Amino acid sequence: MSFMLLNRLVQNRTTLLRSAASSTAIRSMTVLNYSSSTKINPKHKAIFDQLDLQFENKGVFNGTWGGSGPIVDAVSPADGSVIGRVQTGTVEELNDTLKKMEEIKVMWRETPAPKRGEIVRQMRDALNEKLEPLGALVSLEMGKILPEGKGEVQEYIDICDFALGLSRTLNGQVVPSERPGHFMIEQWNPIGTVGVISAFNFPVAVYGWNSAISLVCGNPVVWKGAPTTNLSSIAVTKILEKVLVKNGLPGALCSLVAGGADVGQAMVEDERVKLLSFTGSTAVGRKVGETVAKRFGKSLLELGGNNAIVVMDDADLDLALRSVLFAAVGTAGQRCTTTRRLLLHEKIHDEFIEKLVKAYQSIRIGDPLEAGTLCGPLHTEAAVQHYKKGIEAVKAQGGKILTGGKVLDDRPGNFVVPTVTSISPEADVVQNEIFVPILHTMKIRDIDHAIEVNNSVKQGLSSSLFTRNPAHLFKWVGPSGSDCGIANVNLPSSGAEIGCAFGGEKETGGGRESGSDAWKQYMRRSTCVINYSGELPLAQGIKFE
Repeated sequence: MSFMLLNRLVQNRTTLLRSAASSTAIRSMTVLNYSSSTKINPKHKAIFDQLDLQFENKGVFNGTWGGSGPIVDAVSPADGSVIGRVQTGTVEELNDTLKKMEEIKVMWRETPAPKRGEIVRQMRDALNEKLEPLGALVSLEMGKILPEGKGEVQEYIDICDFALGLSRTLNGQVVPSERPGHFMIEQWNPIGTVGVISAFNFPVAVYGWNSAISLVCGNPVVWKGAPTTNLSSIAVTKILEKVLVKNGLPGALCSLVAGGADVGQAMVEDERVKLLSFTGSTAVGRKVGETVAKRFGKSLLELGGNNAIVVMDDADLDLALRSVLFAAVGTAGQRCTTTRRLLLHEKIHDEFIEKLVKAYQSIRIGDPLEAGTLCGPLHTEAAVQHYKKGIEAVKAQGGKILTGGKVLDDRPGNFVVPTVTSISPEADVVQNEIFVPILHTMKIRDIDHAIEVNNSVKQGLSSSLFTRNPAHLFKWVGPSGSDCGIANVNLPSSGAEIGCAFGGEKETGGGRESGSDAWKQYMRRSTCVINYSGELPLAQGIKFE
């Protein structure tokens, strides 16, 4: 198994998942200052020019561009250089933006849904035209390899396709009435302003999921991206702005307020934000959910994952090996759907571990924009420290490092070596997600033991079983099987398509985004009974005379 096998995987048009790794809503923001540079690096100039970015950019958009908050450096995790700067917004500018959104929300909700879909179709085409430079910017600013960066933009394009069809199928239902001369229906209407707080690891796709669906459902959207990926937020908003201007629509439909904890907190607390979509850590998501609930708003939470792949003794081991490598190493282990735990049947454990270690040792680590790189840097220096602490915890809790376990501090950037451990499933370090490329391996006896271990953690996002046994397959996806929102068979824990709803259970938050009927979260349901009989029969046969 070589790194070339994984390269073939990432170059497929696989829809990449978004992660839950940011605590941008409440925690304090650090203004980064890595360099005194004031010019765009010549290597990046073509990317910036195609996306209408400058070295210094404004981070607030509500029809016009502005921003009077702290100036934040955009830093490349590959070498620590400052690639641009963003003047972020303030709570006052968020308030002004929400006022503008209140003024235009009636116009948008009264626009027929198919016409709203046509606007999203045009956004889809505009994004497709900028796929290459926008994907490169994601790789440059976030640190994921270029095929993944472009794949993330493709995911936004794909959800726009889905939303376009959805704009003609936002169906309610007719329900038989027990009363003669009565007609009963369920009707779906726009919920109002939607707020999106997204994470660093999918700085484009998560917003795309929410924005495309929300717009066709009739809602304006305000976005606060992660403070470390502000350039990606601005680039996307500039693309959408052109579509809105072309159609004579107010820019506040797709508002942006880049900012820190104060802006995020204000968005969470504001009653004008009817639905708040938050992607980030479980700890912060819990606070977000509590705050929104106190004002009787709706929240959509996409939080932590601690995902497992199970490989049974009857599995296709080559298929499983390739899948594990992709799921555990992709995005340098910084997806919410990254495989954190590998449960190997005791009969194939040793053979699989031997092949896995060899595969890990062939992975090319380097510049995410360079062809052939399979593992880029961690996003921040703080993540490197989490990696170090994770390795120390494995050793302290009786585990072994089978390969990796090193920080590559002989080069600039936040590079670490993807790591495989052997450790008990009950160890604290296994029970709690570390958002870095550390894969914990352990033995299981049978399918029941595998399900027990898979379900033993507090998170419930993604899982996958490798087997050829139909009995194992159906038990895994059944009522006594995996308790995760995603229960795959014979494919990685990551790489979901947009057609089904995405999300997880337990401490993952319970939210659902993207496909299927996730659109219902962006709307309010009304039960409507129409009496055309001229009489007044009451339900349940009640007489009131």
